[in-house]
Amino acid sequence: MPLSERPLPDTSDDDASLPGLPVRFGISALVMAGMILLAVVLVSVGWWGARQVLLDMAERSAEDAGRIMTERSRRIIDPAVATLRQLAFDPITQAGTVDERLTRIAAFSIDMVANPLVSAVYVGYPNGDFLLVRALRGAEQREFFGAPAATAFLVQTITVNGAGQPKGQYRFYSAELKLLALEDQPAYRFDPRTRPWYASADRSLAPAISAPYVFFTTRQIGISLSQRARNSDAVVAIDMTLDDLAASLGNLRLTPHSELALVDENDKVIAYGDMGRVLEQDGDNFRFRSLAELDVSSLSLLSAKSRAGEQRALYDVNGREWLGLSLPFNVIDGHTLNLLIAAPGDELLGQLDRNRKTLVLVALLLVIAFLPLGWWAGRAIGRSMERLALQVGRMSRFDFRTQDRKRSVLREVNMLTQMVDHVSLTVEAFLDISAILSTEIHVEEMLQQVLEKFVQATRCDGGAVYLWQRESRQMQRAAAYGQQCGLTDTMAYEEHGPAAGTARETDDNRLRVELDLRGRNGSLEGLLVLMHAHDSAHEDPRFLAFARRLSGMLAVAIETRQLIAGQKALLESLIRLMADAIDAKSPYTGGHCERVPHLAIMLVESLEQERDGRYADFSLNEDQRYAFQLAALLHDCGKVTSPEHIVDKATKLEVIHNRIHEVRMRFEVLWRDAELELLHEYLPALAPAQAEALRLRLEERRKRLHKDFAFVAQCNVGGEAMSEQAIAQLRQIAAQTWQRHFDDSLGLADEEARRLAAARGGQPAQALPQTEQLLADRPEHMVAWDEEHRPAVERDDPRNTLGFNMKLPRYRQNMGELHNLTVRRGTLTEEDRFAINNHIVQTLVMLKSLPWPDSLKSVPDTAANHHEKMDGTGYPRGLLAGDLPLQDRVMALADVFEALTAADRPYKPAKTLSESLRIMAFMCRDRHLDADLFRYFLRSRLWQNYADDMLRPAQRDEVDIAGIEALLAPPPA
Repeated sequence: MPLSERPLPDTSDDDASLPGLPVRFGISALVMAGMILLAVVLVSVGWWGARQVLLDMAERSAEDAGRIMTERSRRIIDPAVATLRQLAFDPITQAGTVDERLTRIAAFSIDMVANPLVSAVYVGYPNGDFLLVRALRGAEQREFFGAPAATAFLVQTITVNGAGQPKGQYRFYSAELKLLALEDQPAYRFDPRTRPWYASADRSLAPAISAPYVFFTTRQIGISLSQRARNSDAVVAIDMTLDDLAASLGNLRLTPHSELALVDENDKVIAYGDMGRVLEQDGDNFRFRSLAELDVSSLSLLSAKSRAGEQRALYDVNGREWLGLSLPFNVIDGHTLNLLIAAPGDELLGQLDRNRKTLVLVALLLVIAFLPLGWWAGRAIGRSMERLALQVGRMSRFDFRTQDRKRSVLREVNMLTQMVDHVSLTVEAFLDISAILSTEIHVEEMLQQVLEKFVQATRCDGGAVYLWQRESRQMQRAAAYGQQCGLTDTMAYEEHGPAAGTARETDDNRLRVELDLRGRNGSLEGLLVLMHAHDSAHEDPRFLAFARRLSGMLAVAIETRQLIAGQKALLESLIRLMADAIDAKSPYTGGHCERVPHLAIMLVESLEQERDGRYADFSLNEDQRYAFQLAALLHDCGKVTSPEHIVDKATKLEVIHNRIHEVRMRFEVLWRDAELELLHEYLPALAPAQAEALRLRLEERRKRLHKDFAFVAQCNVGGEAMSEQAIAQLRQIAAQTWQRHFDDSLGLADEEARRLAAARGGQPAQALPQTEQLLADRPEHMVAWDEEHRPAVERDDPRNTLGFNMKLPRYRQNMGELHNLTVRRGTLTEEDRFAINNHIVQTLVMLKSLPWPDSLKSVPDTAANHHEKMDGTGYPRGLLAGDLPLQDRVMALADVFEALTAADRPYKPAKTLSESLRIMAFMCRDRHLDADLFRYFLRSRLWQNYADDMLRPAQRDEVDIAGIEALLAPPPA
């Protein structure tokens, strides 16, 4: 199958999608599942057993509560039964009048005082009479009966007269049985013989006990005990309240939310913790609600199960488990009562639930504690395989890094792991080598890093890389790593000898292999030496073949780096050559091209070292630093096109001049001399007075000419600014005329002849003599632009593709004498100034035309922007401060400082440090230079370092830094 048709493996699926269970997890899961299952069984069995125990305990507690309730009720009733038996023999049962009966109330009061549960003791007579003694306990009962405040006992009587009419009376007695009040109660009438307690009483030893009911008078719940008197038909009875019975039910709760109720066979509630819910008023009477009306679901369901024969039951009510118990309440003879006890299961088993959580937590902790056992068991067998699979998976995803791992207990796994690690290390080292070769630009650092990876990839003990020195015809060690036994810094080598590759024994019992490094054209670039141990892997010929193929990358990289270094050296040499050419053309310009880079680089390096302040974030990488260095060296390369006579123009009239005009002027002088000789022969013939007058006139004329020439010569120097008065005086001197007797069109160059002919309408020769001004701006002095050489520097020029924004003077050159002499400052005319400024245009044009690599794209702009100003009035493009990077501003500052302090300018004297810095401060205030950068330059005293190296001692005067800084505008806040 062709290579292009081979299917690629699908590596898009994640390892987690592959079928199968990891060995480590399989064994660990099996052990953990066993421990968890055991823990679940133990916890479940323990919890179930404990639950049954707790339920049994709860049942016994409920039974105990029922017995306590029964015993407590019996202790309430039994004393009353004994009292009732005694009263059955009391003489009151035979008394026929009220007075006789009242004599026995002391016995009744003693019984009530002895037993606070006894509400009332009373006797019903066969004739319908009735006597009741009641203890009034508390203000509520006294208020209910309208009794005096000191009342302790109430005696209620009903007597039936002969006509059969009953009479009711209330007698109120104090605790000492002193009558306090007697009140007739006409409404108090009833026949005791109609009451159940009267009808049910007999003369047996056991009294008759009524079912619980609501007392007619006190509205209390209680029971009545009655017994027939022994010696008469009267019936003695006792009322006992059951309020304590309901309170006792509340005290016998098994849990906070348990429900207890005493019910009869009809499910009427006799006693409940909240009796207010039990009693329902029906007119003047009260009745007991049933369980259904009480609406306590847990008790209703328990009662139903009790009627079904389940005395003990577990049941759910609204999703909540309850334990119910129905106990017989055999206290009141003849009446079937049941004590219902219901308790929530979660409250009964609350401790068990907490214990169950504790058991689960303990089991979980045990599982976690024993987890290392299962983990170790799985890891001991399968973790190495799993890690190996993960590493292979990472390799399939192009991650070849290795990780430290413990050895497996399986030898085969260790072997496979070691081989996979070797492959990973080799591939990782190969990738690192590729990355180093593609990123590291320095040959020495690249060789050192590649050698380390090479030695690791080939699992050697050491190695070295030698570079071939063509001049000395020997190898020079450039990098070393690991064992270096027998290796020297230099070694002789045969450039055209057979290819190296054989292994040689070393003094430390290792093998040494030498692999020559040759470029693509077969040229020797260096030598790779590897040191390795005696083993089968390294002695295998395939190792040597692998190392040789891998070393080919190193050879090509060395060749490429050296080629780049050679090109870089060539570029720098060409730049130096251009600087030398400018220096040869104009020595002071060449000095400028050397000093400006020196100062600019010094300033940039200082800015890079700042760690705080405005320039703390400024930094340059190696490419940017190199680009700035080239830009600094090339910043005035366009001066190679600048006319030397303008660059070196020391006086206003200095110009490239055809000296035929000077020779012609000498002939004019000879012409004048010939005339003078003739005139001198006529001079003696004159009268003495006339001759003396002429001589004085001549002397006056000579003095005037000397004075005028001295003034013109002074104007030619251009040392001071020209005033309007000086210009007017110059024009007055220029207006003098002289006679030209020779043809000024003879001996001219073609260009000058054409220009003269054009100025004179095609007729250069003139009739002689000609009267001419002493100083004049003649038409032939103006050199016009031609379209071929007209610079494209105006903004609206369609040829302007580089963004120039300069004003083009009208003429290419103006040699007019008055035009040059009337220059107000310096020696340069507008045309001269443009010719000099044009060097920066040529700098940008020349540098933009070169194929700069991306890392050096900034060189043309940095080199050409050093004449731009912060306010946009600079040239050649009129850029504003925001368009100028810091490197460009550094170049501008360095250029100005060097120009001010330069001592080799023929057209100006050298300025001192203080003068130069003051001028620069004014330039900053006018926004020509960066004020912040100048302030840093001033405070850092870099100017002092520059002055020590470059300036004459006379220029290095004292500098008042504070005074100069005060000339600047205040820095921004």
